[in-house]
Amino acid sequence: MNRLGKKANETLIEMALSADDDIVILTKFKPSQSEGEECNGPLCETISTSGSEVPSSSEGLNSTETTLLIPEHQVIDKRHQSKDSIFFRDGVRRIDFVLSYVDDLNKDWEKKLERRREFESNLQKAGLELETEDKKESEDGKIYFVKIHAPWEVLITYAEVLNIKVPIKENDIPSMVENPLDCMLAPLRLPKEVMHPEPDYFTAPFSKEKQELYLINDESTFFSPSMRNRIVNYILTRCPYGTEEGKKKFGIKRLLNNGTYSAAYPLHDCQYWKKANDPNCDNERYTLYMEWARFLRFYKEQPLDLIRKYYGEKIGIYFAWLGFYTEMLFLAAVVGLICFLYGLFTMDENMSSKEICDPAIGGEIIMCPLCDRECEYWRLNTTCASSEYSHLFDNVATLFFAIFMGIWVTLFLEFWKRRQARLKYEWDLVDFEEEQQQLQLRPEYEAKCTQKKKNPVTQEMEPYLPITSQAVRFCISGTTVLFWVSLIIASMIAVIVYRLAVYAAFASLMENTQTLQPISGLLTPQLATSVTASCLNFVIIMILNFLYERIAIWITDMEIPRTHMEYENRLTMKMFLFQFVNYYSSCFYVAFFKGKFVGYPGAYTYMFNRWRNEECDPAGCLIELTTQLTIVMAGKQIWGNIQEAIVPWICNWWGRRKARNNPENLYSRWEQDHDLQIFGALGLFYEYLEMVIQFGFITLFVASFPLAPLLALMNNILEIRVDSWKLTTQYRRPVAAKAHSIGVWQEILNGMAILSVVTNAFIVAFTSDMIPRLVYYYAYYESEDSPMSGYINNSLSVFQISDFPYRNKPKMNPENFVICRYRDYRYPPDHERKYLHTMQFWHILAAKLAFIIIMEHVVFIVKFFVAWMIPDVPADVKAKIKREKYLTQKILHEYELEKLKERLCQGDKGATEKEFIATEGRMELSRAM
Repeated sequence: MNRLGKKANETLIEMALSADDDIVILTKFKPSQSEGEECNGPLCETISTSGSEVPSSSEGLNSTETTLLIPEHQVIDKRHQSKDSIFFRDGVRRIDFVLSYVDDLNKDWEKKLERRREFESNLQKAGLELETEDKKESEDGKIYFVKIHAPWEVLITYAEVLNIKVPIKENDIPSMVENPLDCMLAPLRLPKEVMHPEPDYFTAPFSKEKQELYLINDESTFFSPSMRNRIVNYILTRCPYGTEEGKKKFGIKRLLNNGTYSAAYPLHDCQYWKKANDPNCDNERYTLYMEWARFLRFYKEQPLDLIRKYYGEKIGIYFAWLGFYTEMLFLAAVVGLICFLYGLFTMDENMSSKEICDPAIGGEIIMCPLCDRECEYWRLNTTCASSEYSHLFDNVATLFFAIFMGIWVTLFLEFWKRRQARLKYEWDLVDFEEEQQQLQLRPEYEAKCTQKKKNPVTQEMEPYLPITSQAVRFCISGTTVLFWVSLIIASMIAVIVYRLAVYAAFASLMENTQTLQPISGLLTPQLATSVTASCLNFVIIMILNFLYERIAIWITDMEIPRTHMEYENRLTMKMFLFQFVNYYSSCFYVAFFKGKFVGYPGAYTYMFNRWRNEECDPAGCLIELTTQLTIVMAGKQIWGNIQEAIVPWICNWWGRRKARNNPENLYSRWEQDHDLQIFGALGLFYEYLEMVIQFGFITLFVASFPLAPLLALMNNILEIRVDSWKLTTQYRRPVAAKAHSIGVWQEILNGMAILSVVTNAFIVAFTSDMIPRLVYYYAYYESEDSPMSGYINNSLSVFQISDFPYRNKPKMNPENFVICRYRDYRYPPDHERKYLHTMQFWHILAAKLAFIIIMEHVVFIVKFFVAWMIPDVPADVKAKIKREKYLTQKILHEYELEKLKERLCQGDKGATEKEFIATEGRMELSRAM
């Protein structure tokens, strides 16, 4: 093992907040300059005049003609440079980050020039090395590129600041016992070098004082590219660039916002469709594309370790969760498909639809008009087809599937906790508490909060937002959210009014249009109204969603959250609350309100005293809920995939169309990545939001549509490959970030899991016809040989047409009907309790309430029992964590003991015999523990 042979140059990083400064100050690095090295960076002249020492930018290299920042340069022939080069011109120093800007001579160009000069000067003072590409060498002749390299001294300094864990010893814990089914799962496996690109090591936080302890074989590759770009991004977000309006200004984000720079991004390591010519390139992007991002690999497992290595833990944990969710959906999809097939195979045995379709029964039952004046009397058998289809989803299997999904949700969440615990161990996140860039103050918070107070822990002055200001901002934020939620509810009411207003038009159109007669049995006025209203509702959902995304970001920015984690959590709750109401409100209406408050003929209830409330189909409202759910869920998934895949591809194609007319070797790696789309800080937020909304569809309303998990499964198989494809091919490489869990989304999923038990119990009880059928089967049957015969006639009440008020009475009654039927349990007109609810109605209501209570309690008891039985952390992972902690402590103590022995042997007076004994005693205590 090649240990570090030289002592690192003395460096100093002081991160302090003074009473006069609003920012974190990065003080100078002062590495010694090698003999014969010339400073050739873009800001060397500026820095040398200030008397500061900076690392050299290159060794005797030609450089490009550049901006006003660089007074003199020689022209370099780019044809001798590989288009896939990820190194400086010397071919040695790796490009860790790239900044780009356009030198547009507008009114602010001098100010931007000064900002760039100051910012790049401070970057070099912080130890980074820069190399600038002139605009004449860029594809469009307008863009300058500043390439950034972090030397070893910078990396080890900030690795200690960021508490990055690095290898100290190869893991000697035996791997898990082989699964006997591995041979059967072999076609689903990826090659070992893809699944596990690095050996497994015991790790410890990096310390500059203990470099001999770590497995440093090669300084240039010891820190992975994702670690390097994290470190550089950490510096970029905190580097000052001057004072404006009496305030210190800092951070690349603000420079991007004010147009000083146009982009800041780390580089992909190669083109995705072929390997790089440079033997020093890892070609991880190519491997990810070939083994992960192609749809033909949909049946293969995901290379999570390689994803984590290339993109960082935060993106890795998302794909791990999405993959696990998809795996668990397979079980739910199979059970849902079996329930659907049960309904399909028993369709012909359904007594209710048989009676509706029978001309002697359904054909003789005259139903009351479904709208006032314009609608006519109609025969029950006209709904024959819809009653048959409703049996697909409204049958005994629906109850079983609702209970099963309540338990499935618990299994999914509990097993995910175990999977997450295993990943935390494998990815060195066990002791991870949200990193400094997550817990530290946001630059925006520091900039906008002018008042300061002493931190009781650190005893340092830090900015804070007064309580009064917070209260005002929260009031404005809350009012805005309530306004938009009210807007959603208003739009839903508008769709309901549409349904009520157009029903009569559809009924008249289908009655009088001869071309629609052949399909009138399938396309009923109710179904036509439901389908068109669902499509209209989906369009409104997309429009409101587009508008609210921008509003949510604006009001979250206005609140000035203190930390990055606080910002994400607040935005998550706002967006989820809005999308919850936006996507699910129409489904809640159909499931729990439609057909429940219609009154009865002669005493109908009206919305705004104008539009008569909707009635359910005689076969029930469940088929309409299924239609609504299918359209919104499928439409959202199709639209989401178009947004995620097709739109970025078109944008990139349009942006790269000029490059095809030029030789390949003139289109450099940084220019290729510059032309890609930006995967912003909220990129993963939208991915999680999309999947959590889908999770709600397959849990909250799954009793109405057993095929929902199957649709979700097919979508997620595509989603994994679409997300991986766009991330690998269409987007710039995101800055790596750490995360040890899916964050606040876990709590949202837990809340939806509990709510789903309640909603499905109410759907089975009040939306489906299962409870009324069961009550009839056991208490009101008319024939012992066929208990369900006569159910349709029993479920329809009688109304005397002469009792119709003028407002409700149809204009025409050509067949002179005397009575009509309607869906309810009321006494007939010749009864002394005319049109009041019968005792059977109250029996059914009691049975529904009893069913809800029993189902909820049974499912909740099973859920909590399952959650209690399944530990969050697997036993073998607990043992490995303890073993690793013990061995890590042992190695560190032995290292300290060896260093102390060396000091004693060298006659160091500071190393006393008592200190040696104490160190040995600590080792013994550690072994005992």
